[in-house]
Amino acid sequence: MKQCVSILSFVMFCSSIWSQGWKPEFKENIPLDSIRLSDPAILADKKTSTYYMTGTGGLLWKSKDLAKWTGPFVVAKTDTESWMGSRPMIWAAELHQYKDRYYYFATFTNREVVIDTIKGNVINRRASHVLVSESPDGPYVPMEDEMYLPPDLATLDGTFWIDTDGKPYMVYCEEWLMNWNGTMEKIELKPDLSGTEGKRKVMFFAHDSPWSKEQDQFGRIVPNKVTDGPYLFNTQTGKLGMIWTSWVFSDYVQGVAYSESGTLDGPWIQEKNPITPPNFGHGMLFRSFDGNLLMSAHSHKSVNGRYIRIPHLFEVDDSGDKIVIKGLYQPR
Repeated sequence: MKQCVSILSFVMFCSSIWSQGWKPEFKENIPLDSIRLSDPAILADKKTSTYYMTGTGGLLWKSKDLAKWTGPFVVAKTDTESWMGSRPMIWAAELHQYKDRYYYFATFTNREVVIDTIKGNVINRRASHVLVSESPDGPYVPMEDEMYLPPDLATLDGTFWIDTDGKPYMVYCEEWLMNWNGTMEKIELKPDLSGTEGKRKVMFFAHDSPWSKEQDQFGRIVPNKVTDGPYLFNTQTGKLGMIWTSWVFSDYVQGVAYSESGTLDGPWIQEKNPITPPNFGHGMLFRSFDGNLLMSAHSHKSVNGRYIRIPHLFEVDDSGDKIVIKGLYQPR
């Protein structure tokens, strides 16, 4: 638990200083591995022939070739009178094009509001939420629904999926600090994604994973409690899968689950082993303009007590019923 909480504190620090008006220096033609960014998510926008990369911190980078990047740009415009407050922290932002608009799925935290204290951990008001723009460049602004998810529930890492019923959904995690067995959940979105409809439903729990592990206070090896970073995909054979991240002791690692029904309702069957090397996680999938299926993820390591997270790309084969990570991809 100490490992997870210390990393959480570091991410909170980074997103906090960015949300308070500190802006890093604008740069051009920066190599991908020179960028420091957690939870990298890349939108390959065909209309502009541009890659847009977001993540934790509320910033955006642009590239024409995946090798050199320009930015960062501030694109999220929140309502200071809303539950988010005047300076929300922004985590794990993803861009999704849907119909003729662009949507910004992200986790927002208001550090001035406490919703609970559990096992000595203060839980701030935190939730997955959606902003909208007419352009991938933003700005991304609020829609009509002020609260997508219950105000007494800490949620994070919302992502987007159209299920076989043709309806849009948000898939997200319940914060493990609340329930100590993190969940993966779904909720239906309104047709224009401006809010949610119906009730949320649990898809699976952190303890369902056979690969994520930790050592408890008694020295026993037990399932890890963290669910993090869901992202959904279909293989070329039509198999529905989800990549998501947890821990194998002190290593931050990504696994995958597959839906037996081919829908979000599952049941979800967890693969036995992780799919990334140790200390790579919070990934997503996209297809490059030249047709390669790629996964973006951040590397995670500690240098002199400071956590460093750098975006990386992996080449992925989805020709079968299960994805195969072929190795690191070096853009040129």
